[in-house]
Amino acid sequence: MTQVSLTNLIAGARAGFLVSFPTDTVPALATVPEKAGLIFAAKQRSQDKPLILMAASAEDLWPYVKGSEDEYKIWQELVDKYWPGGLTLVLPASERLPKVMNPIDPTTIGIRVPNSAIAQTILAQTGPLATTSANFSGQSPLQTMAEIENQFPTVRTLATTEYEGEMSGMGVPSTVAKWTGINWQILRQGAINLDISSDNQI
Repeated sequence: MTQVSLTNLIAGARAGFLVSFPTDTVPALATVPEKAGLIFAAKQRSQDKPLILMAASAEDLWPYVKGSEDEYKIWQELVDKYWPGGLTLVLPASERLPKVMNPIDPTTIGIRVPNSAIAQTILAQTGPLATTSANFSGQSPLQTMAEIENQFPTVRTLATTEYEGEMSGMGVPSTVAKWTGINWQILRQGAINLDISSDNQI
């Protein structure tokens, strides 16, 4: 599949096809949550490596997670500080989350809002998408639409003319922090140097 227009990419994502577009970290390989199995297959990815649910706003993501009122306050504090940006929060999943997003442990889900105008434009029109970096599992993330088009010829990649002038991504995956029920555990240091202070815990 050659590179496509923004309109074509959004339509493809909504229809359940695999798409790829730039973000603030590394380019995303994405589809609607119900079709997340396509990502595992394309990447030859083990199902014990869950995907990230990405959206244009935190409000779009909260229905997919569940917690107490106190937990939501703590989560919101981190969101207010670091989103949009390169921080993925792994939180308890609600029943709304399709199990195919995290087949081995459907009780948790990683969520993120990217600090990228083009990614937010896409996500605002598709709704939350299942995402991961665009590469075969175990290899380094691909950095350009041309590289992704070459390695994943059936994926609809966003034409570079659609985001000319936008800052390119950092080239580093997001930082991942998991909520343990009482505090945060850093699973991966990445794009954001996370400050987990004592006031971000129960």
